[in-house]
Amino acid sequence: MTPIREITVETGRTQIIDITSPVRRIIADSGIREGICVVFSKHTTAGITINENADPDVKTDMLAGLDRAFPERDDYLHAEGNSHAHLRTSCVGPSATVIVSGGEPVLGTWQGIFLCEFDGPRTRRVLVKVVEG
Repeated sequence: MTPIREITVETGRTQIIDITSPVRRIIADSGIREGICVVFSKHTTAGITINENADPDVKTDMLAGLDRAFPERDDYLHAEGNSHAHLRTSCVGPSATVIVSGGEPVLGTWQGIFLCEFDGPRTRRVLVKVVEG
């Protein structure tokens, strides 16, 4: 059984960070050729997504769209003042599952794996588990 591995990411205020390379390394180090990889954020104000990694404008547009859908406002009841970040994280989700084949994540030509920071700057911990199957 492979251990759960961790990626530590230092973030800015609001950003989408490509974590594909460290996830690839973890998959390669696991020695698993066929299976699945789960990438999970332990945070309620940071999510995980798979999306385009070729054009940086996609990340900009995603953040702008989430800002329009879940703006920062002062009428939320949550005392910490970051309800917009909780809403964005619930929309994006805390995890992504990727098929592993030939010891590599099965991603589309333009796809990457991203940590979405909605309430930084923070030190974020992303867990990665590779399972044979």
